[in-house]
Amino acid sequence: MQVSEAITKKSASNLALAFILLSPPKRQAMCALYAFCREIDDVADEESTPLAERRISLQSWREDILKAFHGGLPAKPVNIELASVISEYKLPYALFDDLIRGVEMDLEIQSYETILDLEAYCYRVASVVGLLSIEVFGYRNPKCHDYAVHLGKALQLTNILRDVQNDAARGRIYLPSVQMQEFSVSPSEIFDGRFTENYRQLATWVSQRAREHYRQARRILPSEDRGNLATAELMGAVYWKVLLRLESRAFDVFNFPLARLNKAGKAWLILNLWLETRFGCFRNHYGEGT
Repeated sequence: MQVSEAITKKSASNLALAFILLSPPKRQAMCALYAFCREIDDVADEESTPLAERRISLQSWREDILKAFHGGLPAKPVNIELASVISEYKLPYALFDDLIRGVEMDLEIQSYETILDLEAYCYRVASVVGLLSIEVFGYRNPKCHDYAVHLGKALQLTNILRDVQNDAARGRIYLPSVQMQEFSVSPSEIFDGRFTENYRQLATWVSQRAREHYRQARRILPSEDRGNLATAELMGAVYWKVLLRLESRAFDVFNFPLARLNKAGKAWLILNLWLETRFGCFRNHYGEGT
């Protein structure tokens, strides 16, 4: 897993940080899964590469990972390491295909008309990762599938609210067009980085949608699986703090630095989740009332 671990370590992402709560074998498995996600995402985001070449590259990733499901040996180093994880945890090819389809959406779609359209994208690029991850984490209750779907959408909507300015710089607006019209926010305002009261209302509306997914994830998570899914819960806790920080700034992402949780805050959450898992005393870390 040397290649995957190097990619994971270099990324320094919130998801990679959460792996600290896993046993060494599961941590290695998640590094392989994360590295795959990172690699295909980088393909889609490499704007210096022509779109046609990026499409071909993503298709090559699809064909290469498919070899792991047909008893063949993938050619890409990350997929070689991921092949054993796929076999051990019985990860389904359909989810990998869905994930690549989600990344491919970024090549074709610059904006989404409705919140349902946007959440279809969120499902593919985030919920699917959650569905793959819980197979590695382990669970007993099938309700964990719905938990992973809701938590993935909550995290991705939080990401979207946080990254509005960065996405606009790349010509993308993920906020749904119907709501932009409803709150009288024009694309030019976002591209120009103008914060307005109308934008605050639009972002608040999207945040309420994210809050509902956090609430549903918290409600659905079976008590008997909370220990196994501590890593997912850590992700929920980190992004919930990011959402609260955005709300405290009235969602003004144009005049404030990128909303993040600092190292001390993350370390505190990790310690709390570790202690809860160790002693079986769990509490809510995200959602209403936390």
